[in-house]
Amino acid sequence: MSIVSASMQHFDVAVVGAGIAGAGLAAELAPHGSVLLLEGEGQAGYHSTGRSAAFWSETYGGPAVQPLTTASGPVLRAGGFLRPLGSLHLGREVDRPLADSLLAAFAGSGVVLEPVDPAAIVPGLRPDWTIGILEPSCAYIDVAALHADCLSRAARAGARLVTGAALRGARREGGRWRVDSAAGSFTADILANAAGAWADSIAALAGARALGIQPYRRTVAQLRTAPAAPADLPHVIDIAGTFYFKPEPGGRIWLSPHDETACHAHDVAAEELDVAEAVDRFEHAVDWRVEAVERRWAGLRSFAPDRLPVYGFDPELPGFFWCAGQGGFGIQTAPAASALCAALLLERDPPAALDPAPYQPGRFASTGR
Repeated sequence: MSIVSASMQHFDVAVVGAGIAGAGLAAELAPHGSVLLLEGEGQAGYHSTGRSAAFWSETYGGPAVQPLTTASGPVLRAGGFLRPLGSLHLGREVDRPLADSLLAAFAGSGVVLEPVDPAAIVPGLRPDWTIGILEPSCAYIDVAALHADCLSRAARAGARLVTGAALRGARREGGRWRVDSAAGSFTADILANAAGAWADSIAALAGARALGIQPYRRTVAQLRTAPAAPADLPHVIDIAGTFYFKPEPGGRIWLSPHDETACHAHDVAAEELDVAEAVDRFEHAVDWRVEAVERRWAGLRSFAPDRLPVYGFDPELPGFFWCAGQGGFGIQTAPAASALCAALLLERDPPAALDPAPYQPGRFASTGR
């Protein structure tokens, strides 16, 4: 057994990953104990958080994610992180069963969904798009400001952020964690895995069994169109899941083909074929002319096998906590998810109206994980 230096800095919790998951968790934990926030990149939020399509939608992620999104809404509004946008779920007659399923899934949830004539909302909409369901609560979300606020709150409460600190190994020694990183070694009572697309890799380094959290590439492109996007255009999403787009300043459009391409965790970039596919789908929905693709980028989304987030202590490895598998909804759920994870980690009652049971990592134990 190795000897831990008496001078090695010790923390109550070491959080791996300083994207929105780790930053939000650190902000909630820091008032209650010493927190180390380790980030492998040279800056926090470089991957998924820094490449978000930046909208908040209560239906995004499905009914099991909606309570986290809805509970986050008041916090995000009070902080000035949301601006009105609205979302139009768009479909053709063949998509009628999907539209009916969407309405049924959120019936009684408190989420307002209104059947509308989509042609009255989207100018130049092609005539075969006859189904429209409006979600008025959808909003722009200022991702950079939210992430910066989490990091700032964590720092003010005493959390220490260390960048360029890719994890090299972690092991339990004498009831605590010895954490070795590219920026040095530390000890902690609890190791929290908030590493996004790298979550299973971090688990392996710590001796935990992987949960099957799979990274996926998601593509976004900024378009200049003729006509320019109307300022009052809502976020528009295909009910069948083949595209979404939303207006941006200057009449631009942010467009995604709603792709999910399984990949390994790395610094992803947009591929030409995915951008071309997005533009083709866009032009089959509206008769606008795409004058230029001005920017393109890709980000990572990571899902557990059941596509729900994973929050809680590992059932097999003492002191190892999961805050991962947040798919594309980690930012919009951040306030509630961070509060829930902090309560679970501190062994306190969860926030009202949030049931942690669907998100516990132990749900994978019976399937061999």
